[in-house]
Amino acid sequence: MTAKEIQKRNAKAESLRVLQSDDGLLFVESAEGKILYNVVLGDEEDTCTCGDFARNIKKDQNFKCKHILSVMNAIPKKEIENAKFLEKHRPRLDERFMTTIKGKDFVLYAGVLDLATQMGLLKLEVELLQYPSKENGNEAICRAIAVGKTGEVFSDIGDANPGNCAELIVKHLIRMASTRAKGRALRDMCNIGIACLEELGSFDDVIGSSLPKKTTRKKTAGKTDKKETKAKTDTKKKTQAKEEPKPNNKASGKKPKDSKKPESKSEANDGNNSGQPSMSEAQKRAIYNLSRRRGISVEDLEAMSIDDYKVSVENLTSKDASAFIRNLQQAA
Repeated sequence: MTAKEIQKRNAKAESLRVLQSDDGLLFVESAEGKILYNVVLGDEEDTCTCGDFARNIKKDQNFKCKHILSVMNAIPKKEIENAKFLEKHRPRLDERFMTTIKGKDFVLYAGVLDLATQMGLLKLEVELLQYPSKENGNEAICRAIAVGKTGEVFSDIGDANPGNCAELIVKHLIRMASTRAKGRALRDMCNIGIACLEELGSFDDVIGSSLPKKTTRKKTAGKTDKKETKAKTDTKKKTQAKEEPKPNNKASGKKPKDSKKPESKSEANDGNNSGQPSMSEAQKRAIYNLSRRRGISVEDLEAMSIDDYKVSVENLTSKDASAFIRNLQQAA
């Protein structure tokens, strides 16, 4: 049979109705619903009572008619004894392969590959179009081609260079370009519109704008700078007033109390009283999503936060949360 004929037969198998009798026999209705064909799935061979099977099995011992394919779709693992309701197997994206960062949904490459396999992925090939070198800015480009069970072909390209990859991935540009190309081709095959997480250069692409920016600009004469200068002056005066010892302490020979006694690191950070802005909800989601993907339990995550930043995860500042996210990204 030609590839076009195979594709047409597989497409027809998707719409046929599968029935099971009380004694476990399997039947498939004809397209018109007037005839029932008995299908038997065996360990060594599969058989059907239709004329198409009888004609072609003599030419090809591996031939499977549309009725056999329909039963195989209804019972992918041939577990006939456990099949109470012969509903068609509906491919679905496993929620374990989904993640949300700063309100945006992303899917892992493993998720689209799993879904494509459920949908009958027959072949997935990758071709290296450009080898990374100094002349092309160390950019690798790959093309991926995915072929479905009914003969459809999906193709796309993926690129990777030091500018669109995380620091740890720069040494593996060809592999990243290959993964991105395969992910894009499989997303087309599975009709998934959201991007793969591997297509991101880094998490800064989605969480960077939520982090506090360091003020490195030069001071300019303006209303804002005047207010800042006045605030600093008031703070300095208050600090000097606290540091001045009382006359009674000098007269009595007692040492003045040090009003600037530094607090311990844990006391300064406990409850997020450091004066820094608290972490955003996007940062919190990123931390918990990363911990789940790395297999880190909630208790271990709390322990890591307390060891490194002296506070629980919920009390992290925006700055510490950013550092914590980077540590989790680099965890093996």
